Amino acid sequence: MASNIEKTTARLKAEGIVAIVRGDYSEHEILQMGEALLEGGITLIEVTLNTRGALESIPMLRKRFGDTMMVGAGTVRTMEQVKTALDAGAEFLVSPNFDPPSVSQAMAHDVLHLPGVATPTEAQNALNAGCRMLKLFPVDVLGGAAYLKAIRAPLNDIDFVPTGGIGIENIAEYARAGAVGVGLGSSLVSKDWTPELLRQRGKTLRTAWDSVKDDR
Repeated sequence: MASNIEKTTARLKAEGIVAIVRGDYSEHEILQMGEALLEGGITLIEVTLNTRGALESIPMLRKRFGDTMMVGAGTVRTMEQVKTALDAGAEFLVSPNFDPPSVSQAMAHDVLHLPGVATPTEAQNALNAGCRMLKLFPVDVLGGAAYLKAIRAPLNDIDFVPTGGIGIENIAEYARAGAVGVGLGSSLVSKDWTPELLRQRGKTLRTAWDSVKDDR
């Protein structure tokens, strides 16, 4: 039987797009976001722990949307935050950094943890700790899709989910460069968001991502 980590990994790779919610939003607004994202074809949502009311929003999203949406916690930087996020019901964890105790804590609970890495050395260290799927961050500063392609050449046994500066205009480049998924923050969930804007962006991103993935 597949582990929970394996099941979550498979779903993330199948869906490909993770919407990142970060900011000063009310719980009602975050529920509206979830509804609009689903209607736009985005079923993976990451609520960062430095978002107002994150620990209340995560269980609320899970209760409202059930299995139709997978809800994770982002900006999980310490072992203590891993515990807090898991207690809130996070189904996967994402970090900007690689913290070995956090990874161990998540793995002990059979929960997928994507540590943030920027270099081949960091990526190999995370792989040695048991993480086969990593957040490549901040990919826009590191060199964009070209950097992803370059780092994948020697590290082709690692699944990378690049995050940072990815949007409608370049998501296809990352799919072609070999990303198994992407994290999208302000280019999808912006401060000037509306339900209609989220739906439109979600549909456009989904079409762009799937068109390349289907050709691979």
